[in-house]
Amino acid sequence: MFLPIVFLSAQTSDTIPVTKTETIVVTKDSISNLEPYDPLAPSRAAFYSAVVPGLGQAYNKKYWKIPLIYAGMASGVYFYLRNDKDYNLFRDAYKRRLAGFNDDEFQGISDQRLIDAQKNAQKNKDVSIIVALAFYMVNIIDANVDAHLRQYNVSEDISLQPNFEVNPINTQANYGLSLTFRLK
Repeated sequence: MFLPIVFLSAQTSDTIPVTKTETIVVTKDSISNLEPYDPLAPSRAAFYSAVVPGLGQAYNKKYWKIPLIYAGMASGVYFYLRNDKDYNLFRDAYKRRLAGFNDDEFQGISDQRLIDAQKNAQKNKDVSIIVALAFYMVNIIDANVDAHLRQYNVSEDISLQPNFEVNPINTQANYGLSLTFRLK
């Protein structure tokens, strides 16, 4: 009977006053250093590249791509002009042969070979135009995609780790490699 009283008297009240102080901690946001998101930037970059090839890359600050675009388009135009000149040369020689003249520069070459050379030059002209247009289209698409990716925020934490697991069914080891991306 005295035992519960002993326990009750052993407990004393706390004399340390409790003061509630709230502190507000403000940290600098790491995302605030980035430029604000502009949803029209990709369409603006594509429009600039459509008007003047390479201007979208300049808008995206990817200046090293501009010479590649112009080199690709210029090579398509160059080969088009060269094949057009060859086509006209073969065609004129063939027309002169049909008119009865044999004084062209292709002595010893049959008429069928001149026809084949015309077809080949025409095909190469078409391919050259397709190459020039392909570089123009890639220019526009690259500017659009690059403007999208410029605003995409990816963490610097990219890790590659080995992975080792034991298969519980046949107790054999499974080896692997895991690549981890952590997006902000």
